[in-house]
Amino acid sequence: MFARSHSAAVSSPSLPAQEARPQRLDARRDGYAERTIITSDGVRLEVRDYGSAGSATHTLVLLHGLSLTQASWALQIRELRRRWGNSVRIITYDHRGHGDSTGAAMQTYQIDRLAADLADVLTALHVKGPLTLAGHSMGGMTALAYFGRPAEDRPVEPQGLVLIATAAGRLAERGIGRLLASRATEGLFGLVSRMPRRAVDRSIEGLARPMLNGIVKYYGHGIADATTSPVHTISLTTAAGFLLGLKRYDQYHTLNSIAAKTIIISGGADVLTPVAHANDLAAAIPDAVHVHQPTAGHMLLHEESELVTNAIGAAIGSADQSAGESQPMAMELAV
Repeated sequence: MFARSHSAAVSSPSLPAQEARPQRLDARRDGYAERTIITSDGVRLEVRDYGSAGSATHTLVLLHGLSLTQASWALQIRELRRRWGNSVRIITYDHRGHGDSTGAAMQTYQIDRLAADLADVLTALHVKGPLTLAGHSMGGMTALAYFGRPAEDRPVEPQGLVLIATAAGRLAERGIGRLLASRATEGLFGLVSRMPRRAVDRSIEGLARPMLNGIVKYYGHGIADATTSPVHTISLTTAAGFLLGLKRYDQYHTLNSIAAKTIIISGGADVLTPVAHANDLAAAIPDAVHVHQPTAGHMLLHEESELVTNAIGAAIGSADQSAGESQPMAMELAV
């Protein structure tokens, strides 16, 4: 994989990883550089890189949820930049098939592949030293899947982890995620994967949209109806691929091996990832801290933006402590 600025020519995706050299973007926008990372399977990921590796003492990577984009972290980025300045390098990007990143084969819309994309981003941007991962919903699953990769496939070992409205698996067993247990999920994937891309939206709108809108209806406050729902930011092909990927996703076996200082945030009104998922995470990840907001829904980044920001700040501060410290995190998460 490799990185390039938007003004540079696209190089061959087959370029060996050891030759990857991220290029500096001539123009900056609102304090960040725009970069394009070409993954090991040739997908272009659009990245925003706040700060620089030279002046930063810590790197934070923010991972967005299904059908959202890196822009969903805007409130956290603004406040974290105000608090930490250039001492923390913040990296965000659009997952494959989302936002300004390119799409890919449906078979690659799996959480394990998103974890590989994360590894590609860390490698291409030469991330070193202390690292914290923060993931919302599918982004949290991506972070967990990264921890589940063999050590040699993790280019950087995270010291901090913030998991927001997410799960380690069993999505089809709880909440509205039970819709994933339907045979329609497998059937939808098979139908879409065999059809020409242009024919998909016309041919399966009636089949796919009710299922997708049923899930998005409960995404959280601020999503009033299907016409403004975040599902409309991705194609039906992408949505169908990831729905099957979520159904098959399982990282329970990874949890007890996570050594990163971990904070888990859940909402009592979240029917996409009910609190039972957060309870499982907190019970299995060593020394994890679980913060529960009884009235919040799935979109905690917006509903409880200050709490999420404080949790990320606490994780960064804790991760920067001496590596040998084994005491629980001391955090100020009050809002």
